[in-house]
Amino acid sequence: MCSKGGRILQLDLFREIIVDNFAGGGGASTGIEMATGISVDIAINHDPAAIAMHKTNHPDTEHYCESVWDVDPRKVVKGRKVGLCWLSPDCKHFSKAKGGKPVSKKIRGLAWVAINWAISVRPRVIMLENVEEFKTWGPLKLNNKGEWVPDPDKKGMTFQSFIKSFKALGYQVETRELKACDYGAPTTRKRLFLIARCDGKQITWPEATHGEPNELNVQLGIKKPYRTAGEVIDWSIPAPSIFTRKIPLKENSLLRISRGLKKYVIDTDEPYIVDDKAYFVQHYYTHQGSETRASSLDEPIATIPTANRFGLVAAFLAKHYGGNYKGSGIGIDEPLHTITMKDHHSLVQAFLIKYYGSDVGQSLNEPLHTITTRDRFGLVTIKGQEYKIVDIGMRMLQPHELFKAQGFPDSYIIDRDYKSNRYPKTAQVARCGNSVPPPFAEHLVRANLPEICVENTRYRTAVAN
Repeated sequence: MCSKGGRILQLDLFREIIVDNFAGGGGASTGIEMATGISVDIAINHDPAAIAMHKTNHPDTEHYCESVWDVDPRKVVKGRKVGLCWLSPDCKHFSKAKGGKPVSKKIRGLAWVAINWAISVRPRVIMLENVEEFKTWGPLKLNNKGEWVPDPDKKGMTFQSFIKSFKALGYQVETRELKACDYGAPTTRKRLFLIARCDGKQITWPEATHGEPNELNVQLGIKKPYRTAGEVIDWSIPAPSIFTRKIPLKENSLLRISRGLKKYVIDTDEPYIVDDKAYFVQHYYTHQGSETRASSLDEPIATIPTANRFGLVAAFLAKHYGGNYKGSGIGIDEPLHTITMKDHHSLVQAFLIKYYGSDVGQSLNEPLHTITTRDRFGLVTIKGQEYKIVDIGMRMLQPHELFKAQGFPDSYIIDRDYKSNRYPKTAQVARCGNSVPPPFAEHLVRANLPEICVENTRYRTAVAN
């Protein structure tokens, strides 16, 4: 028996323990808890900020704020058997987002710590998560600038040696790429998973629980439809006009917005109209500032005065900081794309008013006026009724929206640590971008370790299905 945080805990020396290496802000640990009903026993990470967020949400876990190489598995395990060892080594020196930039041999070699754990304490099951390019792990060579870069002639050689090392220790090994949206997270994030086990049982890959709405199994009710970006957006947060910004948007941002407007608002037969439950469908701007008014989509649109009042809001997501990204963004009715350490998703809203035959439009500071019928760009048809785009709003997605898209429960604490110190927004986004979507870990653990899993946990009731 021991006391922790005012609670009495009983140490079960006969229960297999769970270890989360590279624990980060707690995505994998949260998913494991969703499956098992208990916190992971040990969490290891070198970053104090990551450990602080983990400790806030997993207070029963034993935390080690150290390099994974400085932690002796035998000492931290204390003679207990390890049922599961989870590892999410740094992926940025494998990711295609790295491009042709130099890489670090030390960071790329972090995954070898899994072999160290296999040799030292022989976990029954080892799970490792990384980007798909992890399979290309190979030797490095010096380029003409004296920088270390992957040797294209030896691509994948180190990865194969990594697999052989597990097998030499008596583990069977399998790898597979999975998408988070297939398991209930509203993001398309794709990751490579490696499972190694030494208990003689078969490695099992979980069946997808969600799919495209037009998929037969979804229509038959066998699977659920993909969760969408629209579910995670906080519609109560205003999207300020792009035309009244103190610092104008850059040309590339405007191009991305225009491409998205054309695809998701103007040319589509079914633009995403903000749900009336959000009560965010009408705005009235004044010179002194702005106030938000609202009316339900199933109510008559209020009289249009000589100022900007909008009847409907159509929306989509634009993508920024994407280098050479030339796409049109993301529809609100599809899963969010991969979340990175720097948020690159923005919500774009097209504010609409009814169009009665002579094209109606206006600037933010002018009365309504009539334009010739030849100017028809921005005309949107919704259920047979024509609307004109009269303003465009944009805002970046907020951390609580991104965490929800990643599959975290609403109850997960992201804005402060266990000592009530506040996290800046940039730190919150970074923790999210580095995290493992919890549904990944939950479904993998349920499929391979059903004997330690439970039906309901404190998190499961908080996560939307």
